[in-house]
Amino acid sequence: MPIPGPVSEAISDRVAGAYPPVVSRRPPLQLIFAITLTGILNNTLITPAIPDILADLGAPSGRSGILVAAGSVAGIVLAPVIGLLADRFGRRIVLTTCLVIFGAFGLGGALAPTFELLLAARFLQGVGSAGLINLAVVLIGDHWSGFERTKLVGRNSAVLTVGLAALPLLSGTITEVLGWRAAFSIYTLAFGTAGWVWLSLDRYRPVEPPTLRDQLSGASEVVRTPLIAMTILSGFFVFVAIFGLMLTVLPVYLAERFGLGASARGLLISLPAVTSTLTAFNQSRIRSRFSARAVVVVGSLGLLVAFLTLGLAPSVLVVAIGALIYGASEGALIPTLQDVNVSTAPDLHRGAAVAVWVGAARLGQTGGSLIAGVGIGMIGSQQTLVIGSSVAAAVVLIGWFGPFTGPVPAVAGSRA
Repeated sequence: MPIPGPVSEAISDRVAGAYPPVVSRRPPLQLIFAITLTGILNNTLITPAIPDILADLGAPSGRSGILVAAGSVAGIVLAPVIGLLADRFGRRIVLTTCLVIFGAFGLGGALAPTFELLLAARFLQGVGSAGLINLAVVLIGDHWSGFERTKLVGRNSAVLTVGLAALPLLSGTITEVLGWRAAFSIYTLAFGTAGWVWLSLDRYRPVEPPTLRDQLSGASEVVRTPLIAMTILSGFFVFVAIFGLMLTVLPVYLAERFGLGASARGLLISLPAVTSTLTAFNQSRIRSRFSARAVVVVGSLGLLVAFLTLGLAPSVLVVAIGALIYGASEGALIPTLQDVNVSTAPDLHRGAAVAVWVGAARLGQTGGSLIAGVGIGMIGSQQTLVIGSSVAAAVVLIGWFGPFTGPVPAVAGSRA
C-alpha cells in the first residue's frame, strides 16, 4: 500500500487552524505539465550537443561535467529558498519570476561567444530553473490529495519523461542540422509559460503568515522527519546517477566507443523515456499493490543493472536494452519519492519540503556531473560508467533499511 494521506492531512488541518489555507481554484493540469517541461529544458537540450559545444568553443572533453553542473549548482542553495518564498508570498509571483530568469539566460547562453560566458549564462539560468519542477509538484500537492495526488504526480513524471525523450532527440537533430546555438533558442519558450502562469494562478499570499523564524523552524522540523529525510537522501543519490552517468558520461561514451553523431546520441538518450513513461503513467496502480519501500528497492536495483549493462555493452543494441531498463527504474523511483515527500508534508511547509528534496537533487546533479567529468578525464568514459553504477547500491540500502513507512510528528507552527 502507498504512504497514506491521513497523517499528513491531520497535520495540515492543525496548521490550517493557525493560518489560512494556501489553495484556491485549481490550476489547469496542462499548465503544471508545461512548467515541468520548461524546467527540464535546462539539461535535456544541452546533453546531446555536449561534444559539439566543447569542440566549437575549444574546451576538452573533461569539461563536460562542469558544463552540465553549471546549470544546476545554483539550485542546491536556491531551491529551498524558493520553496520558502513560495510558501510565504504565493506560487504565482515566484514561479513567474523564475520562468523569466530561466528564459532570459537560456537565450544568453545561445549567444555566448566563449566557454566561460556560456558557463556564466548556464549558472544564471540555473537560478531560474531552481524553482520550476519542484513548484509544479507543489501545485499538485496544494490542490489534490490521496490516490488522485499519487496518480497526478505519476502523470506529471510521465510528462517529464516524455520530455526527456523528445527534447534530446529534437536538440540532437537541430544541433546536427543548424548547430547547438539554434537548439538553445527553445529556451525562449519559458517566456510563454511565464505569461500563462501569471494569467492562470491566483494572486495568493497568506493573510497572516508566520514569522520568518517560525517558518524556518517549522520547515526544518518537517525535512528532518525520518520519512521526508529518506526521500531527500534517496533523491540525492538517484540524481547523482542520472546526471553523472546517464547525462554526462553516456553522451561521451557513445561518441568515443561507438562513434555516434549528435542525432544518434540524442535518440539513445531519449530511449529510456519509453519505459519510464509507461511506468510513471501507471504509478497509482503500482503503488496500490506495492509499498514505497518495495518500489525504491526494486527501482534502484534496476538502475544498478542498467548502468552495468550500458558500460559493458558490446553493441549499440545492448546499449538500447540497458537504456530501457534504466527508464523503467527511473519511472518508478522519481514519482514515488516525490509523492511520499509531497503527501507527507503539511500545507504550510509543502513548498519548503519539496524544495529541499529538489535542492538535494540539484546537489546530486552538480556533484554527479563534476565527478563524472573528472572520471572521464582520468579513467575514461566506459570505466566511469561501470564504476559509477555502484551509486545505485546506496539507494538499495536506503530503500531496504530506511523508514519508508511510519507516522509523522506534528511540526512547529501547528497546534496539537
